[in-house]
Amino acid sequence: MWDRKILRKINKQVKEIISLDETMRKIKDEELANKTVEFRTRLAEGETLDDILVEAFATIREAARRISGLHPYPVQLIGGIVLHNGDVAEMRTGEGKTLTAVMPIYLNALSSKGVHVITVNEYLAARDAELNRPILEFLGITIGVSLRDHSTNQKREAYLKDVTYTTNSELGFDYLRDNMVKVYPEKVQRQLNYAIIDEADSVLIDESRTPLIISGGSKNRTPLYQASDVFAKTLIPEDYKIDWESRQIALTVTGVNKAQKQFNLKNLFDIDNSELFHHIQNALRANHVFKLDVEYVVKDGEIVLVDQFTGRLMPGRVYSDGLHQALQAKENVTIQQETTTVATITYQNFFRLYNKLSGMTGTAKTEEEEFVKIYNMRVIKIPTNKPIIREDKPDHVFASLNAKFKSLIAEVKERHTKGQPILIGTANVDVSERIANMLTLEGIKHEILNAKNHAREADIIARAGEKGSITLATNMAGRGTDIKLGKGVIELGGLAVLGTERNEARRIDNQLRGRAGRQGDPGFSGFYVSIEDDLMLRFGGEKLKKAFASLGEDYIRSKMLTRSITRAQQKIEGMNFDARKNLLDYDNVIAQHREATYHQRDNILLADDLLDLIKNMHRTVARDLLNIFNKVVGREQFIDYDELVKGIENKLIKPNDLIAEKLNRLSIEENIDLIVEKSYNFYLEKREKLNDVIIKQIENSVILQTFDQYWTNHIDALSKLRAGIHLRGYAQLNPLQAYIEEASKLFNHMKINVAHQVIIMLHSIDPEQHQVRGGQDVLDTVLASNVETKTKIG
Repeated sequence: MWDRKILRKINKQVKEIISLDETMRKIKDEELANKTVEFRTRLAEGETLDDILVEAFATIREAARRISGLHPYPVQLIGGIVLHNGDVAEMRTGEGKTLTAVMPIYLNALSSKGVHVITVNEYLAARDAELNRPILEFLGITIGVSLRDHSTNQKREAYLKDVTYTTNSELGFDYLRDNMVKVYPEKVQRQLNYAIIDEADSVLIDESRTPLIISGGSKNRTPLYQASDVFAKTLIPEDYKIDWESRQIALTVTGVNKAQKQFNLKNLFDIDNSELFHHIQNALRANHVFKLDVEYVVKDGEIVLVDQFTGRLMPGRVYSDGLHQALQAKENVTIQQETTTVATITYQNFFRLYNKLSGMTGTAKTEEEEFVKIYNMRVIKIPTNKPIIREDKPDHVFASLNAKFKSLIAEVKERHTKGQPILIGTANVDVSERIANMLTLEGIKHEILNAKNHAREADIIARAGEKGSITLATNMAGRGTDIKLGKGVIELGGLAVLGTERNEARRIDNQLRGRAGRQGDPGFSGFYVSIEDDLMLRFGGEKLKKAFASLGEDYIRSKMLTRSITRAQQKIEGMNFDARKNLLDYDNVIAQHREATYHQRDNILLADDLLDLIKNMHRTVARDLLNIFNKVVGREQFIDYDELVKGIENKLIKPNDLIAEKLNRLSIEENIDLIVEKSYNFYLEKREKLNDVIIKQIENSVILQTFDQYWTNHIDALSKLRAGIHLRGYAQLNPLQAYIEEASKLFNHMKINVAHQVIIMLHSIDPEQHQVRGGQDVLDTVLASNVETKTKIG
């Protein structure tokens, strides 16, 4: 769409960079290294990064040539400029994305505001940092790496460097943890400035369906999980209905009757049974929708999730809302206690916090609409350095899985006999192990690369181009590592890539194809598809099955079928986009609350004195007290000042400080001012009896603990609200709009409740004991004369 126009402009800059080649080659090492100081001085004097782009790119290009012997190609310069502009550079496999990134990294590091280079796993983060370190350090740019097992101090040090290499998950969790610290200097990150995301489609599209969650607290519901699991296992197919297109499952009438009988219920759908119904739904999904070795594996007695797009294990990740516990019950492993969410953010909203965001990947064009709408990033297709001469064969379509696998093995044997290296791409662990067993029976040596042994993935995938090698890889395990052809392989036709089925997304298929034919090498790719594949079954597979029944073990090549497969993929891509967009729409609501809460939390951590905030909280409480004691008798509405004074005397004000008769004569605003004055002064009198350092510690501790407690409660409340908000649709209401309105009310209540809790706790300080006394007891008893009070402030 806009590629041609943008590339025309970028090509002019590339020509300018290349024109400086001779000048740069004549510069001495010391002079070249000093360019960084020169650029930083120019930036300090008012020039922009765009002003120095050409010279900075020429400098880092020459440094790369001297230090590593690699001289970035013109297409890599194009990719680097696209990254600097805050877009996604779509670069084919083997085009040198790691070296491409060095140029925008250097340019943006000159601002000293921090550059984050984000990869999909820790191996790639550490590897890329070491590859680029000599070039960047030659020019005086500092490099840091932040990994999961690093200490807080190591992480802080890494984030203070000019450039920090890390993973998407670690970066997000560091952000959440930073907003839970009790002292500001304990934070590890500084402001989020500029990020380059490697495998941007994997991080920003695939991973974005799963929010980052930090949990705390626990709820033990093991018997419910076990009982629901036992019930789910007794059901027959007639008792439930699965919509494979949306992967949803529901009980049929016979299933509902069985549930009511099993759990001795009159009505399964009664509101009192909502928790049990939720557990039954999870048990149904775990037993009849989720598959072992596809969505998850059992490793060392634990359920470990599998990344559906890369085939990698995701240790430490769990499904939320009790689904993970349902899987544990299904597989008869230890059932962990359910936890409470204390901090959460989606990748979409996290990465949108950066001042500038860019990414690179081999396949993103098919998802361009999402990149533009969600992240405001265009996808620019970068030309290849050499023409692609890979042979891409049309799909082989079979009637059955057996016929497909049999034909696949026959082609593997034929190509293996002449020594051609083969990469077999599978959609999940189950299929890769099935093919591995078939190869073993044929006596064919092979390497298997799946979610069960991903620690060796980079090493295995790097050797996949050697003569005679056969490598099985679940989806795109090993992304980020080049497959270079071994000696004599070019003469054999290069690497042969065979896909065992079409994936949900077209770009995953393109990633697999792109493994062959790098940098102008020869190569081959082809897909083996069956009418019994999951993708086909989800979209009309049963009709096709009947039509293909007479095919036997033969196959057909049909443009019509290929088009129908593409349409199915587009439909799933659309559904997945809608799911991610829906998640984002709801998370945008909590994002506003999170931003406001984290901002105020930072202000609390940075403040030398919290008295202004405490006085504002007195005002919030005073205003709310008038609402609490507002009564309606018949048609008359009035504030019961007698009850109000009685409720707060000796707790928030001194005895006889407020007279009900006087309050009756004043306006609402005058009363609020008076209550604030009396209650605040009462607190200041107590405060003066304490050591200044001690009282500041108490105030800080009380306010932070209350903030964190109520923020956790708010997240939980929004989670519960969202779980049932779709039911508003039956009342002809917009569920999202209803959620926004309800969430706003909850957030306002949270702020009022925080103020109540803080003021009550601070007023219960015992100056003799130097501590807060009473706590929850005070909260439960103050203003207890009014029925609404406990609901309002408890």
